[in-house]
Amino acid sequence: MDLAGRFSAIQLRIQSACARAGRDPATVSLLGVSKSHPPETVRAVADLGLRLFGENKVQEAKAKISRCPSQLRWHMIGHLQTNKSRDAVHFFEMIQSVDTLALAQEIDRRAAQAAKTMPILLEVNIAGEGGKFGYHPDELLKELAQINALKRIEIQGLMTIAPWTPEPEKVRPVFRQLRELRVRCEQILGAPLPHLSMGMSGDFEVAIEEGATLLRIGTALFGPRSGAKRWEETT
Repeated sequence: MDLAGRFSAIQLRIQSACARAGRDPATVSLLGVSKSHPPETVRAVADLGLRLFGENKVQEAKAKISRCPSQLRWHMIGHLQTNKSRDAVHFFEMIQSVDTLALAQEIDRRAAQAAKTMPILLEVNIAGEGGKFGYHPDELLKELAQINALKRIEIQGLMTIAPWTPEPEKVRPVFRQLRELRVRCEQILGAPLPHLSMGMSGDFEVAIEEGATLLRIGTALFGPRSGAKRWEETT
């Protein structure tokens, strides 16, 4: 299946999942994970109508974004080191992977320097997987008020990466727990958090049924990354 076929198939699957869940498809946004794919491929997807893309590394994004159509929107979705916060604030409209108070404070400082407010999502390691980044839910609840007090940060929701499994139904509890955690966060903040970033190529339909608003889809959209590494190595 070519790129246009994959994009169309994903759209149909999103619509079907929304119908099962009784949701309006307009409440779910597809984010194309363009990690290691060249600007030409991003442009080809943009020509099909996609406008939202996510990058995992700041350095790759810096090299790529200026070579892509200017109307595209970009989210930082990979682990962010504090020393890359200035560039992240400059290049991205949202940082989805905020996982410590120290990182939030640095983003706040860099956003103040840039005279802007930075929308963020708080990354949660719901499954407690070793080697993965993200807040433990209890730690998030303890630090939530401090993060919310930062003047140049706007918390818009939560993000998680579910464990990989060939059986998507097995990660439904992970998505459900993130949705339930959002409710607890909203109660603490006294304000709505509109976004749940959850669901990837192998499990996004289950994520939609559990309330996802942002889907991070790479392989199902772009296909295998054959040749993409060569582009990375030249940047």
